[in-house]
This record gives sequence, C-alpha cells and structure tokens, in this order.
Amino acid sequence: MTRSMTAFARQELHREWGTLTWEIRSVNHRYLEPHLRLPESLRDLEGALREKLRTSLSRGKVECTLRFVAEAGAQTLNVDQSRAQEVIAAATQVRALMPDSAPLDTFQVLGWPGVLVETELDMDRIKREALALFDGALADLSAGREREGAELSQLIRQRLDSISEIVAEVRGLMPKILAAQREAMRTRIEEMKVEADPMRLEQELVLVAQRADVDEEMDRLDTHVQEVRRVLGQKGPIGRRLDFLMQELNREANTLSSKSIVASTTQRAVELKVLIEQMREQIQNIE
Repeated sequence: MTRSMTAFARQELHREWGTLTWEIRSVNHRYLEPHLRLPESLRDLEGALREKLRTSLSRGKVECTLRFVAEAGAQTLNVDQSRAQEVIAAATQVRALMPDSAPLDTFQVLGWPGVLVETELDMDRIKREALALFDGALADLSAGREREGAELSQLIRQRLDSISEIVAEVRGLMPKILAAQREAMRTRIEEMKVEADPMRLEQELVLVAQRADVDEEMDRLDTHVQEVRRVLGQKGPIGRRLDFLMQELNREANTLSSKSIVASTTQRAVELKVLIEQMREQIQNIE
C-alpha cells in the first residue's frame, strides 16, 4: 500500500501515578530521521524507541515528544521513626550539656536528612506503560500515513489516465499530421513552379516523417505509465522508484516536444509536462 510520509498522532494515558502523552509528527525526508524529546527520568527508553521506529517506518523526518506529569499525591511523605528518634536522642544529650538552649522544634527534626522519606514512583512500570503507549501512537501514525498515501495514489492514477489519453490522441493525430506535411511540401514545390525529382522528393518526405516520428516516444510513455501503476500496487517503500520514473516520463515528454512539427502536438507535450510535474510534487511525500 502506498504510504505518505506526512502524518500526526497523539495518545494519552491517565493512571493513579500521573499522565503520559505521546505526540508523533512526520514529514517527508530522503531518509528516516527520528528526533526524540523525552523527560530526563525516561531518557533510557531512547534505544528501544528508535528500534521501534526503524522497524515500522522507512523514510521521513519523525519528531516524537513524550510528556510525563506526576499525579499530585502520587509521591507520599513518610517519617522514618527510628531516624527521628535518633535525632531527638542526640538533641536531648546535647541539651543536657547546654541547659539554656532552646527546645528542639518539630520542623527541625523533620528537616534533618533521612527523617522525612518520599516514596519513589514505580519507574519500571511507567516505562513499560510509555513503551506500550508509543506502540499505539506509532500504529495511529502509520494508519494516517496509509490513508494519505491512498489519496496520493488516487491522484497519481488520475493523472496517469490523462497521460494515456494524450498519448492515444497523439497516436491518432500523427498519420494526419504527416499526410498534411507531405501535401504541404508538394504544394510549395508546385507553387515554386519547378520540376522536382520524384525520387529526391520522396527522400525528403521520408526524412520529414522520420524526424517527426514519435512512435518510439509514445511506446515508452505507455511503458512508463504501466510501470508507475505496477509500482503503486507494491508493498514497502516506493517513493524513490516513482521519482525515477517521473524523470523518465519527463524525458519522453521533452523529446516529443522537440520533435513536434505542429502546434497541436506541442500543446500536448506541454500538457504532459504539467501532469508529470503534478505527479512528481505528490511523489515527494510518498515513503
């Protein structure tokens, strides 16, 4: 299936310990270029995330942002009673030596290192949840790329149909164009009132026909159109192959223009170039 390189996905997870939010944006790029923005506490997920991106995507500049907001009250404060008793006992001993000193304040005890203990969040669990949430966001991103890719494929197929119509039209016009050129040459010779060698005249007519013959270009245009259709039906990355085929189509359109001997074929060559350029612009977004 044709996949675009442009998409956006966002997923959010709420738990008792807090909220995780993933945002993934991708745009067209020649290669796969991931950019990860992670909270410092989850920085060690980077290797696993890059591997997931590598196995899911082939091209595109991909920006992945993870936000983590801890829930208020998820981290509780507890008093280490044994530590507090040690501090109080030590203070009592010192006060016995200094009877005139001020009594020990409660907040002084709580402020002593090790007395007030903050419970740690289960970071292993949070990391597992972050990776699972990333999988969901990445799946959404891939689905979005596929939807847009299907639309791009349809646009390209419409232009391929138009190219095939123009090629068929030019094929139908060429016998009449060549016949008209032969008749115009005979008329000019008659108007000049000179006697022409029939053999030489026929040779000149053959040369004109050869210079104007575009059957080979028409055949190649048809072949390239068929190849583009075939590639659009393939699985996996196809953008670079399609870009190459656009160059080949454009080359044949340029040759058709250079061989044109009447305005009608010149105009159709211009129409071909416009259609090919429209496809090329769309193909820049295809993976």
